[in-house]
Amino acid sequence: MDFLIGNPFSTPVGQRIERATSGSLQAEDWGLNLEICDIINETDEGPKDAVKAIKKRIVGNKNFREIMLALTVLETCVKNCGHRFHALVATQDFVEGVLVRSILPKYNPPTILHDRVLSLIQSWADAFRTNPSLSGVVYVYDDLRRRGLEFPMTDLDALSPIHTPNRVSRVTGQRANPLLGSCVDCVSLTSCRVFLRTLFHLFPAVTFAPSNP
Repeated sequence: MDFLIGNPFSTPVGQRIERATSGSLQAEDWGLNLEICDIINETDEGPKDAVKAIKKRIVGNKNFREIMLALTVLETCVKNCGHRFHALVATQDFVEGVLVRSILPKYNPPTILHDRVLSLIQSWADAFRTNPSLSGVVYVYDDLRRRGLEFPMTDLDALSPIHTPNRVSRVTGQRANPLLGSCVDCVSLTSCRVFLRTLFHLFPAVTFAPSNP
């Protein structure tokens, strides 16, 4: 019942999500989106407060542009935040009650919104399938497939993380590669599947010549 208490946009992260998803924006505010990720990662209440604000922006909103911006914030947070946030948005309740609900026929959503939501569900199900604690989205995806819902044609192996601006890591003081998303935390980038996918997605025709001995 805590979703019904107070204004989700009144918290520090909620205020930023309200600004980052305003229909008056001409384009995504990537700096603000990454600031939202920082609050989620660095505060105890950040993940829960962010989910409340994202839910408020999406559920029952007739402004499809604001919903699209909220989906961008959501996707950015999934790619740049950790398990505490994933555990809240990968649940069956959130995926069905927020994402699937937003594209019900009665709302007459545009095709671009419909496909965006389904692509998110599909990519999360692929990414979280081996993690039992994040199985809610996998269940919803498999259930929708069983019911005959057609998902957009997506090459999951070719997906690259969200292209967000560089930011300075508070741990290393170095710039994080915006194409790597949360993979900057990997111990070995050469073994990071998403990192390799990004390379081949960006440079599919490049052949690396062996170096001279």
